[in-house]
Parts: sequence; structure tokens; C-alpha cells
Amino acid sequence: MIRILLAEDDEAMRTYLARALSQAGYAVDAVDRGTAALPLLQTQDFDLLLSDIVMPEMDGIELAQRCAEVSPHTRVMFITGFAAVTLKASREAPRAKMLSKPFHLKDLVLEVERMFEDAVTASL
Repeated sequence: MIRILLAEDDEAMRTYLARALSQAGYAVDAVDRGTAALPLLQTQDFDLLLSDIVMPEMDGIELAQRCAEVSPHTRVMFITGFAAVTLKASREAPRAKMLSKPFHLKDLVLEVERMFEDAVTASL
């Protein structure tokens, strides 16, 4: 089962996304900030870090950079509603996938599925 670490500071959005991903068959751990996500990345294996970019204490870009150091196999997808932040993220974390708010939950699930199609195909 694919494990996702969700870092989203907005409680309603975090609950909404975690529920949708769980219903789609993913194992989801959700935290409210990057500083809470980092220790989990250091001690557990996650296939995907799904992170908001704008968060208190540690933004999603810094979290993605730290993730690359401590868990290089973990893929990264950003979610954001800020166009300027999207451009910065593209420069500073070029391997990360980007999903701009607002988006439909089915679009999020489809993007996650696309990220792991190659892994599913390889295991067949």
C-alpha cells in the first residue's frame, strides 16, 4: 500500500484531503506543519510527501528540500493556491509535482495515481 505523508496547516483541508486519499486506498498520515512532518520522514518510510507550500514554522519548499536529504526515495507533490509561490517551488524543488488550488478531489487522486503508475507496472 502506498503511504502518503500529508502536511497541510488548514485543518478542514487536511481532513478533507486525508479522507479522500484514504478512501482511494492510500495509507495517510496527516500533520499540520512541516516541523511535524520532518521527524516522521526521518523515522518512517513514505512513498509520497503531499505538502502545502505556505505553512507556519517551515514552508513546504524547505520541507521538500529536507525530505530529499533524509528520505530521497520519497516523491513530492505540492498543493498551493498562490501562483507566485508555484513559480518559486518549481525553481527550488524541480522534481516535485504541483497541484494548484482549487482542485477537485478526483484530480488529486488521479495525480497521485499517475505518480505511481510506473511503480505499479514494475511490480506486475
